[in-house]
Amino acid sequence: PPPLSAAAFSCRRYVAGGECKSTAKLEGKVAIITGANTGIGKETARDLARRGKVIIACRDLGKAEAAASEIRAETGNQQVIVKKLDLADTKSIREFAEKFLAEEKELHILINNAGVMLCPYSKTADGFEMHLGVNHLGHFLLTFLLLECLKQSAPARIVNVSSLAHHGGRIRFHDLHGEKSYNRGLAYCHSKLANVLFTRELARRLQGNCPGLLSFAIGTKVTANALHPGSVYSELVRHSFVMTWLWKIFSFFLKTPREGAQTSVYCAVAEELDSVTGQYFSDCQPAYVSPRGRDDETAKKLWSVSCELLGIQWD
Repeated sequence: PPPLSAAAFSCRRYVAGGECKSTAKLEGKVAIITGANTGIGKETARDLARRGKVIIACRDLGKAEAAASEIRAETGNQQVIVKKLDLADTKSIREFAEKFLAEEKELHILINNAGVMLCPYSKTADGFEMHLGVNHLGHFLLTFLLLECLKQSAPARIVNVSSLAHHGGRIRFHDLHGEKSYNRGLAYCHSKLANVLFTRELARRLQGNCPGLLSFAIGTKVTANALHPGSVYSELVRHSFVMTWLWKIFSFFLKTPREGAQTSVYCAVAEELDSVTGQYFSDCQPAYVSPRGRDDETAKKLWSVSCELLGIQWD
């Protein structure tokens, strides 16, 4: 291709955003990444595979195995393992956790990356609206099932991939599953706000219920942070013909999946985040959270409603 003009190059660099500079190695450490067979999840797995052991947790085993063998060949790391996980089915989530805990002694990084976007109205195997079910409840249950392992392996990190779209979300407790009214764009926004609120409340509980972000030492040494990866050219918009078309036209102004993965990697490995928890990042730096995303009462209520829906007790 012809060389980029200076203006185009500057524009492209601006779009690329922040880059994770950390060279931290993860020898002897284990990371799980959900939805790592494509897009930013795959690029996150590629980066972490240069540092340590990676478990790719995906619904589509064929795609996941293809991604894993590509990453193994490129990084020379044979410790890139594929496991079946369907976040739209709590039975699959429980089976995944059970197998993982039977086979692995430790877990140091859990990246809740998988997501659906702009789905036509549909429900998960358990009757949850698809965006809320996969993006929030599926990861909520997965984190619950793996938390003891994370605590025992501490220091450990939980990284929740949210989105700038959380600004457009609200938690509609009166109609959580969109049965009264449904808009697929808003349903995505609501689920991304749920990611931010879950991260906030989880961080608070892991700190030993201390107000604010008090001394890390009195908590569990497990951190939980959320992030916005940026507007990324990926398969996430596949359910919308219009968005797919727009994404193609404006691809120059979108991050590549590798660029979009940088903040996930940063939250997972950067040494300066060792004791940072309950925060929200974009472009590898702290970012603004919407007022709804800072509402502790809503976060607490969402937590208890999520536990009820999933039939778990998480105190």
